[in-house]
Amino acid sequence: MDLQLQDATVVVTGAGKGIGLAVCEALAAEGARVIANVRTPSTALSALADRASVTLVAGDITATDTRARLVEAAGGAPHALVNNAGIAPARPEGFLAVPPDDWAHTFALDLFAGIEMIRAVLPGMLARGSGCVVNVGSLNARLPDPLVIDYSAAKAAFGNVAKSLSKAYGPQGIRFTSVDPGPVATDLWNGAGGVAATVSAAAGIDPAEVRTGAAGQMPTGRFSTPAEVAVLVTLLCSPRVSNVTGSSFVIDGGMAPML
Repeated sequence: MDLQLQDATVVVTGAGKGIGLAVCEALAAEGARVIANVRTPSTALSALADRASVTLVAGDITATDTRARLVEAAGGAPHALVNNAGIAPARPEGFLAVPPDDWAHTFALDLFAGIEMIRAVLPGMLARGSGCVVNVGSLNARLPDPLVIDYSAAKAAFGNVAKSLSKAYGPQGIRFTSVDPGPVATDLWNGAGGVAATVSAAAGIDPAEVRTGAAGQMPTGRFSTPAEVAVLVTLLCSPRVSNVTGSSFVIDGGMAPML
């Protein structure tokens, strides 16, 4: 199926690895012009930029200047924005061990940077009369977990914002959707300092045991891959689904117990 993304300009934040990198790859494969933000360009993203229509804009997404440079690189009015940047610090020591500054840092990256990125691209989209925003959220937005309590709260708030904006700007042709992955095979879970490593260190067990336990909560018995999440994100960027807005889509291997 042609997703009608040829020559569309899409801004992707948190693009250096994992889901963000996979989204850039999927969009580029559809012919989109990708404006990719990352604090420090990764080898994989730089290699993608060398062979595809991907422009790197390095910088801290919480900074006004970085967001302005992203919009400028997109020509002022991107066809789509994928808000993917974020962090998910594990909190094995519990709620009382999470200081206010940690809450503020998580919300700055997982909520406020995305809101400000929307604020930056929205005027251009409104002037054109079309556009879409896809927020990469988390299953924890609807399945709160004390192990990632601040992350869960921030992602729940981000989903709420997307729903509100879909109502506010649907009449102007702007769509807002959310993709809520469960555990994904990325460094966020599997890397040094990731969830598995942090939990295993606190519990005195092997990280592989933590990963196996998480995978066992999914009927499919495995984590999602970044490429699988990217397919869903790319579809939601497409004008083929132009009447899909205000919706959130779970990709979790059947992990969530609720409908």
